[in-house]
Parts: sequence; structure tokens; C-alpha cells
Amino acid sequence: MNLRNPVYAALTGVHAPFAESRGNVRRYPPAMAPFLALPDVPAEQDWADAAALLGSGTTGALMRPALAVPDSFKVELEIDLVQFVAPESLPAADPEAVVLGVDDVPEMLSLVALTDPGPFRSRTIELGTYVGVRRDGELIAMAGTRFALPGYTEISAVCTHPSYQGQGLASRLIRAVAAQITAAGQTPFLHTGGGNTNAIRLYNSLGFTLTNEMKVTVLEPV
Repeated sequence: MNLRNPVYAALTGVHAPFAESRGNVRRYPPAMAPFLALPDVPAEQDWADAAALLGSGTTGALMRPALAVPDSFKVELEIDLVQFVAPESLPAADPEAVVLGVDDVPEMLSLVALTDPGPFRSRTIELGTYVGVRRDGELIAMAGTRFALPGYTEISAVCTHPSYQGQGLASRLIRAVAAQITAAGQTPFLHTGGGNTNAIRLYNSLGFTLTNEMKVTVLEPV
């Protein structure tokens, strides 16, 4: 099931043009995303290729169900992650949501640094379409699409400036992005930290269904 290995599904499919590859191993360019992907059942050669692709002193992040990591890697960080799929009835466009472009990236990076919704880097915007809400010219909330798989597109980087939280902006932007995804014939899905109770409560209230419990494993060749 490609949702259990979403990065690999993306980088061997829709996002293949972005992929840096060695053998069966894929990764995004670091300026786009920190993610590394191995086949569902990695062989010894796949791990060797992953080490060569990363190189000495460089980390990569796996996003998939828990996986035994060989001694040739050091695990720098492991984070519990949960994955949700949207209900069919979710989409609703938002008139206040505006499409964000390359010129908006500095503001987007600042908002991400303030709110920590997950990885968003200087070229992440190339992976999908991002929308935001501005008040008095300031970007105060955003969300967008990232991993694109057969039949599914991920909602990512959902965040709201602390001064504007509690106003329903995250919910509105999730609905706006979901509307774009379903209009393209895809099903929206998303991820959040296993301990992010506020986000999980929001996704449950919107009718999202828990599909997988996963790990983000940040590792480095030794």
C-alpha cells in the first residue's frame, strides 16, 4: 500500500523528476525536503546505496512504519507520526485563501520557523501548491500540497501565526487545499506528530480517518 511508504511512492512516481537516486533508493534534493526513501522491504544493497547517496556527515529522514536500521547507520532522531485520510465530504474553497509563489517563500519560511509544522525549505514550494491568508499584508496562515502519490496528495505545512490561532484558519486552509486536491481527482491525506493532540483533535473533527502509525527516523551513515 503506497500510503505506508509515501515518500518512496512519490519519488518513484509523480515526483520522480525531482529524485536523487542510487539503485532502488531515492531522496529529495535537500533544499526541497530532508526525506530519504527505501523500498518496502529493503535489501542489504539498498542500505549500502542509501549510505552512498547520503554521504558522510549527511542525514536523511525516513517516513514509514518502524523499520530495523542496520549498524551501518546512526539514528539521530525518531519521532512518532500518525497519518490520516480525508473524508469525501471535506472540501470547501475559501475566498480569503490566496495562492503563494516563489516571492512569498521568505515569509513562508519565517512562519514555519515560528510555528514548526514540519520540514519546509527554500525549494519545498516546487513540490505542490501552497495557499495562505494575509491580514494587513502579513502572511498569518498557510497550508499546501507536498507528496503526490497515485490516487493521493498530501496536505502539508499547515500553520497559523500564534497571534491568530483559535480563529479556525487551519481548518479553513485544510478545506481549501483539500478542494484543490479532490478537484484533481485525488484523495487528500496528511501527517502529524503522534503527540500533537491539538492537530489530531482538529483532524478528527473534520472527519479524517487514521490510516497508519508511522515513524520519522533521521539517520546518518557511520
